Parts: sequence; C-alpha cells; structure tokens
Amino acid sequence: MKILLLGKNGQVGWELQRSLSPLGEVVALDRQGDGALCGDLSQLDALANTVRLLAPDVIVNAAAYTAVDKAESDPQAAALINAQAPAVLAREAARLGAWLIHYSTDYVYDGSGDQPWQETAATGPLSVYGRTKLEGEQAIEASGAKAVILRTSWVYAARGNNFAKTMLRLAQERDGLSVVSDQFGAPTGADLIADVTAHVVRQVVNQPANDHLAGVYHLAASGETSWHAYAQLVLQDALCRGISLKVNADQVSAINTDAYPVPAPRPRNSRLALGKLESAFKLKMPPWQQGVKRMLDEIHK
Repeated sequence: MKILLLGKNGQVGWELQRSLSPLGEVVALDRQGDGALCGDLSQLDALANTVRLLAPDVIVNAAAYTAVDKAESDPQAAALINAQAPAVLAREAARLGAWLIHYSTDYVYDGSGDQPWQETAATGPLSVYGRTKLEGEQAIEASGAKAVILRTSWVYAARGNNFAKTMLRLAQERDGLSVVSDQFGAPTGADLIADVTAHVVRQVVNQPANDHLAGVYHLAASGETSWHAYAQLVLQDALCRGISLKVNADQVSAINTDAYPVPAPRPRNSRLALGKLESAFKLKMPPWQQGVKRMLDEIHK
C-alpha cells in the first residue's frame, strides 16, 4: 500500500507518520515538498501533479489553514487551502480510485444546544474557518471519491504549544487567571486521532465491498468538559507533581465567552456524537482525561 500524507509536521501529521508506517510505504510531505513532489496546498496544479506522479492507494490530508482568527481577514487564503485544495485531492483520488482521508472540525456547526452533534445535524458555521472547512467537505462529497471525512475538536499534542502548556506557564507567571467556562467539548489527542486514522485506513483498504464505509464521522475522545475545568485539571495535576504555581486550580476564575472577544466566534457546544465511528469501525473511544493525563506525563518528563 502506498500512502500520501500531507501536512506531516502538524500536530496530527507528526503522529500520522508513526501510525501509518506499518501499513505500507508512506510518502510524507509538508509545504516545502520533496524534489518534484509538492505538499503545499496553495499550489493546486503542483498538488494535483504530485498525486498523479505518486499514484497512491490512500491520500491522508492532515494539512489545513487553522489560524481561526486570521482567517476572518484572510478568507481567500483560508478558502484556497481548506476548500479548493481538498477539491483537487478528491478529484485526483476519484480518478485513481484511491481513498481520501480528510480532517474537518466541529466549527462546521453553530455551537447551539447542549447535546452532542450527530453527523446528520444541520451545519451552520459561525466563522470563515468553519465555512471554508465545510466547503472542503462539500467539495469532497461532490467529487464522487471514496472518502472518509473525520470531524475532530479540541485537538492537542505534547509536541509544540498546547492549552495545557499555556495554562501552566500563565499560572506560574500571573497572579490571576480567567478561563472560559461556557464552551464544552472533549480534548482529543493527536496521537489518538492518528491511531484511529490508521485503523480506518486498514479497514477501508482491506475490507471487501468497503465503499459503504465512505462518509463523514466524528472523531474525538469521549466525555465532555469546559476550558475552565480543563485548566483546573491541568493545574491540579501540577500541584500533585510539586510544581510551584502562583494560581492554584481552585483560584482560576470562570468567565463567559462574551468576556473574551476574538475576531472569529467559537462554537459553545463542541460535543460530538461518536456512535457512528464506533459502530462502523468497531471502536470504543477513550475518555478525554486519559489522553490529557498521558500528555501531562510527557510534558513534565
């Protein structure tokens, strides 16, 4: 099996290099590309040519325009990478008969209510980022390609910056800390996303008559929390490790979304229903706390 991986140095892409490697030959690219191969999603013609040169069995697109606030003032760039590039990948995948694995987001929803979003729920993105990610989904579905679209939320990784590291740093530097308490979701590790992706790839490629597995799925850890409670867990863990903080877990102030204005509105309800993914691929998603605690072990080594 030959797999083309795009976005190899992102949070999920980095983990995908590990999880996909036992499945076959992985050609992993970032924006710099590799010789005649282009991994820059803003270069549509070169991207299409790369797919044609490699003729992969599976394309895994972990690249995206993820600067949510910047997208509000740069919608053309966001649309190019999040909508037009996936359309090109889907077209080329359909021509080859290859599978396309693509990542989307809870930002395709308007964040209303307090129930987990089903894949069939009406979309209503609040931001340019959410809208362009939805347009990418729609382009893939319209292409006729065999594709699995995985909507994720609240993604983190031990490598690079993340919410937990930011909370730890601020709690050591500041005398007070305020965190949004009315947005709900499940922190989801990039390693978990990568491992599930490898399982999905194995299933869709190796199962006979597997076209029925194409479609949109929600991929997140199970359970739910708020950013405020997430921050409290991180700081409580630090206290148990003997790390000195100026702000302890019970001293973190809870604030509403409206008190922290940003250019791009965030969905308040990012809960994702996991039943479709778990049923189709025979999985049981672990609780979010499990992955976060493992991540904290790694960053405190």
